[in-house]
Amino acid sequence: MGAKWVLNADIPEFVIFTTETTRMALNYVWILFFIIGLIIALIKLVVFHDYEIFKKLVEGIFDASKSSVMDIGLPLTGAMVFFMGLMNIGEKAGAVNFLARLLNPFMKRIFPEVPDKHPAMGQMVMNFSANMLGLDNAATPFGLKAMESLQTLNPNKETASNSQIMFLVLHTSGLTLIPLSIIAYRVSGGSANPTSVFVPLMLATTVATIASIVITGLYQRLRFDRVLVLWLGGIITAIFLFAWYIYGLPSQKNSPTPSFFTKETFSNVLGNIILFLIIATFIIGGFVKKINVFDAFIEGAKHGWDVIVKVIPYLVGLLVAIRVFRDSGALDAIIQGISWCFVQVGMTSDFVPALPVAIMRPFSGGGSRGLMLDIFKTYGADSFIGQLASTFQGSADTTFYIIALYFGSVGIKKVRYAIWAGMLADLLGVIAAVGIAYIFFK
Repeated sequence: MGAKWVLNADIPEFVIFTTETTRMALNYVWILFFIIGLIIALIKLVVFHDYEIFKKLVEGIFDASKSSVMDIGLPLTGAMVFFMGLMNIGEKAGAVNFLARLLNPFMKRIFPEVPDKHPAMGQMVMNFSANMLGLDNAATPFGLKAMESLQTLNPNKETASNSQIMFLVLHTSGLTLIPLSIIAYRVSGGSANPTSVFVPLMLATTVATIASIVITGLYQRLRFDRVLVLWLGGIITAIFLFAWYIYGLPSQKNSPTPSFFTKETFSNVLGNIILFLIIATFIIGGFVKKINVFDAFIEGAKHGWDVIVKVIPYLVGLLVAIRVFRDSGALDAIIQGISWCFVQVGMTSDFVPALPVAIMRPFSGGGSRGLMLDIFKTYGADSFIGQLASTFQGSADTTFYIIALYFGSVGIKKVRYAIWAGMLADLLGVIAAVGIAYIFFK
């Protein structure tokens, strides 16, 4: 790990820098959340005589401030400390570099600024793998470590690099092969067929991820050569084959005895087996390489706490602003406006009751989850609206939370085009989810 990499200082300015407006995008978004909340609250107070609105906003501020730390920051600490320690073992044992070499032909084409054999490559692979397996608690520490490594290559420490933005957009596209949490929520919501969204979710996130690579790659002027196209084609084929295999498995409810080869059991066991095998492989690999494994773990784990301390202020600031925007009624107004537009142009509005989940998802994972569970109660988990809401919940990610968490951890203040690129990934996921839901559930 003695080598150091730095991005070429001769990279054209237009690649690294954008206009001042784009640099300040997150600043403007944060301010707008409060201004819009204030305007709507004043309208409710003056026009509709809602004398409780400002009380609701203030209570929401205190509640979001507390939950940002107690419900998100602190619960994340344990997983962060453990997996940062594990990652340090993997790096010293050479396992992370092995993963990077394995996928190097593909990764170096979508991350051309990252040199061969740089540890960021393997760390990003670990993050993507954990996300695909639905292992969010493991994915976040891997992702933060990758963002930190990418920051060492960044010539302007306060401005997001192309590689950091590509990494973030791929993360927000939410590619998922095993949606464990969605299936669990559908079970708790009384679904008779909780795995019905398995394949639609996989297809929707695949569409969003591939589209994100293409759109962000075109903006970054990546070279879509034969190797990159073949890799993308191979990934799409592999995912569709996996989806076809899962689709063909029976449901556990139709099996008289517990069986591994049912949709519920297979999806639940596979992801956890793979994660534990990774943990064991890193530890055994460190032992074989004659590394003091526990010391390496402690060294990396200490850094996990440092990351949490850096991240919490960003989480509090952004999640409080989102809460103000939501409690003011701005989100409800947007949803009603979209529904009205569909009705006016004569388009089908069957899917509109599920839209709150899709709109809330980029802002708050907990908020969108609550809306999804409310839809389960109102329409039923196995209704078209219930299955579409499940697909929405799993086909995108919490863009603003990810921006705050990942960029905040390394001190990025100028996010350039990361917000609109991430939101575009979310939009593509929503569009894909609607189309796929009509195919599977209507």
